[in-house]
Amino acid sequence: MEQVAVATPSAEPLDRAPDPFPPIECHWLGRVPYRDAWDLQKRLAAARADGRIGDQLLLLEHPPVLTLGRQAAESHVLAPPALLEARGIDLVRVERGGEVTYHGPGQLVAYPILRLADRGLLLRPYVRALEAAMIATCAAAGVQAARRDGHPGCWVDVDGRVARKIGALGIRVERGVAYHGIALNVDVALADFELIDPCGMPGLVSASIAGELGRADEPPSTQAVAGAAGQFAPALAAALGGAPLDGVLPPHADPADERAALERLLAAQAA
Repeated sequence: MEQVAVATPSAEPLDRAPDPFPPIECHWLGRVPYRDAWDLQKRLAAARADGRIGDQLLLLEHPPVLTLGRQAAESHVLAPPALLEARGIDLVRVERGGEVTYHGPGQLVAYPILRLADRGLLLRPYVRALEAAMIATCAAAGVQAARRDGHPGCWVDVDGRVARKIGALGIRVERGVAYHGIALNVDVALADFELIDPCGMPGLVSASIAGELGRADEPPSTQAVAGAAGQFAPALAAALGGAPLDGVLPPHADPADERAALERLLAAQAA
């Protein structure tokens, strides 16, 4: 089942013909607490649905956190509450589709905020574009990844004895705007996935780019995540039909400047 949640669609017609190549504004935000990024996503998604801003792409990583999709079963959280509290790991239920997911340092998180109709996109092709961008990002690092039939996301060794999941996705669509997105394991601490049944699949084996390259002991690095972000953004644009990218990508982007620009954008459009 696709990890997608869709709110009741708006009955309002489009007021113009869809443009197949509207630009996407990219923002590298560095490490952002989950609830902060969640709030920012929702504000941007609302502004996008109102037509006050264009499409956005947030690129970042989170401190350790567990998130549950809106219908996810808490039984797939294996760690007892006391352990999560001792480690300062929040458990947050959100409105996206999908099961339980771990986010943490060393993992690229991308939140595209896109009005799908403006790109002529339906849900399935959008999910495929996200998967293609993750696969391309892995390939740029020297890791062969692929889709796996019946299991959304990004996988390695799909035809081997044990397929391993290297990237997850879960999206929400409200008023025609998609938000939430993907999580791609760059050099994340894979032991932290033992806190959960990843994606609600007991026994699932998680992988990372660093681990697949023989660097499993490499500590999580925001710099490595930034490098992956710089690959993911153009790969997603290509998968969406060659959409132009605006904004500054790593290594030239300054996270504080990018966040300030987003807040100015929202404030200006609310005035």
